[in-house]
Amino acid sequence: MNWRKWLDEFILAGKGILLATKEKRFWQGFTPSFLFFGFLMNLLAGGFSKFELMSALGFPHNLKILFDSFLSIFGLNQPFLDWIPIFAISILQGLLIGLIVFLWNKKRESTIKSSKNSENLEKAGLITGLIALGAGCPTCGTTLLTPLLGAIFSTGGLAVTGTISTIITWLAIIIAIFALKRLGLEAYAIIVNEKYLQKKEQREKNS
Repeated sequence: MNWRKWLDEFILAGKGILLATKEKRFWQGFTPSFLFFGFLMNLLAGGFSKFELMSALGFPHNLKILFDSFLSIFGLNQPFLDWIPIFAISILQGLLIGLIVFLWNKKRESTIKSSKNSENLEKAGLITGLIALGAGCPTCGTTLLTPLLGAIFSTGGLAVTGTISTIITWLAIIIAIFALKRLGLEAYAIIVNEKYLQKKEQREKNS
């Protein structure tokens, strides 16, 4: 395996992500998805126990549980080791969706420009969709499997459940990182190509 090539690709992907963060459309995808997945994961961190508690309590208490789950996104009243993987997945999931929104809008804008650019960006949009489907939803996979594991194992097997849940969480982080690498490379190629075409068009006008 060519580690130098992998390192260069990760560096370029990082540059692509940084360039994408300068675009408003990226944040339109990142912010709501980061908050939503962070809230969802914290709400389901203990399986369905919070829902059972909410069904037994009144309306004001339910609001407090939901509000506390939201604040947990930022580590409030959370053990650090429990908070950091959930926060990391929320960030990564937000980056994934932010990049998908960004690339999708670039594809739509390309229909107004030349057909060649449109074709290239359409391919990039198709690749983006396949990456998202191939990588799956790391957050959803973790939050759905955790309560299922809790139901499968008895009370005496909580340690096993916690271990499996932790493994799944870190696997989700690894999957998200590799998906980000592909999306970041696509973003970098599109942004650099777009800047090149703008400079070329400007030179042609000046000449």
